[in-house]
Amino acid sequence: MTDANVRQVVIDWLDDNVHFGEAESLITDDEMSFLDHGILTSLGFVQLIVHLEDTFLIKLERKDLTRENFDSLAKIVQYVTAHPGYRATA
Repeated sequence: MTDANVRQVVIDWLDDNVHFGEAESLITDDEMSFLDHGILTSLGFVQLIVHLEDTFLIKLERKDLTRENFDSLAKIVQYVTAHPGYRATA
């Protein structure tokens, strides 16, 4: 998967579970804060983390579950693709 694929996995999950097809239009900038702009609640973050672990077969460390790593689409994509267990595929 490429960065664009990881991005789309997050968008699709948001569409299916939180914003019902509106996620991409709500995220006007990949750097915008999910918490500050109401994209996700703290419970939503937990659900997204579980989805990312299941989808990419990675284990996210509790110490890494911070706003610095997960509070925007760009941060999530960067964290997942940099994770040592992540394997990019075409």
